[in-house]
Amino acid sequence: MNNPSPRALLVRGMLAGLLAGVAAFLVAYLLGESKVDAAIAIEEAGQHAAGVHDHGEAAPVSRALQATAGLGTGVLLYGVALGGIAALVFCYALGRIGRFGPRATAALVTGGLFVTVTLVPFLKYPANPPAVGDPETAARRTALYLLMIALSALLAAITLILGRRLAPKLGNWNASIAAGAAFVLAVGISYAVLPGINEVPEDFPAALIWQFRLASLAIQAALWTTFGLAFGYLAERALVPAAAPKEAVQPTS
Repeated sequence: MNNPSPRALLVRGMLAGLLAGVAAFLVAYLLGESKVDAAIAIEEAGQHAAGVHDHGEAAPVSRALQATAGLGTGVLLYGVALGGIAALVFCYALGRIGRFGPRATAALVTGGLFVTVTLVPFLKYPANPPAVGDPETAARRTALYLLMIALSALLAAITLILGRRLAPKLGNWNASIAAGAAFVLAVGISYAVLPGINEVPEDFPAALIWQFRLASLAIQAALWTTFGLAFGYLAERALVPAAAPKEAVQPTS
C-alpha cells in the first residue's frame, strides 16, 4: 500500500463526513421533522389548556428555518467533525486490528464507532421529542449522556486491548468472542449503575415517542453507513496503488 500522510486521510474523512451529513439530513428531514412538529403541537396544546400564552411574541428563529437551514447546518458540521475523528481512529487501526484492507478496516472502524458512540448510549438514554423532559434537569441529562459516551469509549478501548492479549492463547476468533462478551457485560453493569431517566408526561402518546426514537436511530445509521462506504472508497484510492496499464501485446508474424 501507499503511505499517505494522516492529513490526507483526515481530509478524506472530513469529506466523507460531509457526504454522510447530507444523507443524515435527508433522513432527518423526511422521517424526523414530522415527529418534531407533532410533539411541538402537543406541547402548545398543553400550554393552551394550562392557560399559558406567548402573547403573540414571535420566535427568534422560525420553525421552517429550523427544519431546513438550521437542521442542515448542524447535521453537516456534525458529520464533518465525526468524519475527522473517525479518520484519525482509522489511521491508528490500519494494520493493528488484523490483515484487513482499507475498505474492510473502514467498515470495522465505522461499525465500532457506531456501536460505541451511538448505539450503547442510545439504549440507556434514548432521544426524546420536544415536550418530553423537565427543562430544569436538562444539564443533568446531558451530563449523564456524555458520561455514557465516554464510558462506552473507554470500555471499547479496554475490549480491544483485552482481545489482543487473549489472541495468542485463545486464537483470534475465541479472543474476539471473549472480549466482546466482556464488553457486553461491562456495558450491562454500567446500565445498572447509572441512574435512569423517566420524564415522559403521562398523557404523551407512546407511539410518537417510539417513532421519534426510531427516526433518531435511522438518522445515525444513515450517517455512519454513508461515512463507512464513502471513506472506505476514498481511503482505498489513497492507500492502494493504481494498477499499471498493461502494455499492448504486439502480434507476432
